[in-house]
Amino acid sequence: MVLVQLCNSLSGYVLNQWGLIPRQVGALPGVLLAPWLHGGWLHLFGNLSGFMVLGSLAVLESRRDFIRASLFIIVASGLLVWLFGREGIHVGSSGWLFGLWGLLLGRAWFRRSFADLLLAALALLLYSGFFFGLLPQQGVSFEYHLAGALCGGLYASWQRGGQKRRARRTR
Repeated sequence: MVLVQLCNSLSGYVLNQWGLIPRQVGALPGVLLAPWLHGGWLHLFGNLSGFMVLGSLAVLESRRDFIRASLFIIVASGLLVWLFGREGIHVGSSGWLFGLWGLLLGRAWFRRSFADLLLAALALLLYSGFFFGLLPQQGVSFEYHLAGALCGGLYASWQRGGQKRRARRTR
């Protein structure tokens, strides 16, 4: 993300044209590209610091699951923003970030293991302000925040369902 931001800032933010523009078929690549683009260095560092913490907590499950969850969150939240987002160019990794937050909370809700509850408590303690990010704000893609959190929770629900099916097969 830092390298992309460096190229983007040196080019006068020309890469942001590849961000996500709702309901524009030509902007569908933005579903995959928007999380890597940012509106400025402060935007990137704000997302990157949270991503490093929440990503570290989420990867404790397994690197493979982190990658699967991340892919699901990026694609599904991007499609939701493409379908329902406000007009404008949506950029930034905050949808992914909110998705990891939702994943940690969802794992605790669905699995109720001590480790998952502890990680969710830590995520809530460190990022309780995320609740305000789910509310509409001028100049902020709350749609990405909301879609990301929803998709993270949804992935946690599916993950639990898959674990139950695997447990039944091994009996």
